[in-house]
Amino acid sequence: MSEKILIKVAGLKASAGEKEILKGIDLEIGAGETHVIMGPNGAGKSTLGHALMGNPAYEVTSGNISFDGEDITDLDTGARARKGMFLSFQNPVEVPGVTLGSFIRSSMEAHGEKITLWNFKKAAKAQMEVLSMKEEYLDRELNVGFSGGEKKKAEILQLLMLKPKFAILDETDSGLDVDAVRTVSLGVEAYKKQTGGALLIITHNAGILESLKVDKVHVLADGKIIKTGDASIIDSIAEKGFAQYVG
Repeated sequence: MSEKILIKVAGLKASAGEKEILKGIDLEIGAGETHVIMGPNGAGKSTLGHALMGNPAYEVTSGNISFDGEDITDLDTGARARKGMFLSFQNPVEVPGVTLGSFIRSSMEAHGEKITLWNFKKAAKAQMEVLSMKEEYLDRELNVGFSGGEKKKAEILQLLMLKPKFAILDETDSGLDVDAVRTVSLGVEAYKKQTGGALLIITHNAGILESLKVDKVHVLADGKIIKTGDASIIDSIAEKGFAQYVG
């Protein structure tokens, strides 16, 4: 367990339109820790990820979020990203007219990191080897014509290049075949080794967790965390489902 609390969520409630989705979330994640959120469909897992990242589609109606000792509840998404937060989307969007390479390099510069094009390509190529990606992907429009697996690899490449203190992976393994899940998990493992950053992984698939040391697992249902424990919860859910906790 980490002695330093990197992110602290207290009494968080959030709504989308008139519907309250998060109904009082309390969560603490230490620096360098890996936490997992699991739960049935509609439990509010993705909403939690987006609320932590400041997505304006979700209104925080109560509670607060602290990151690295600072209250960030009222900060926008860009400000949170610059402080070292990252969200990998469940369904990455296409961005016509912007190449993957220029998007990542611009993001790095927005974080205050100046890097020459030659050094950028050298660093990107090294990280792309981890993900079995060809260098030509840097010149393709972001996610345009990408398969599901290629979109997820592109997001993990962003993770490896930006090196955030805290990354939220929202069903990054969703819809992938076994080989693609393995490749993505290698990228996540590389992020941990290279940066020691903290992770919040929202997933239904234990495959992405096999090579990671999981510190805590949280079961989310009906907008609340109803169970917190160690990695044994993952096996228990695989065997008996969520009914043992939700029932």
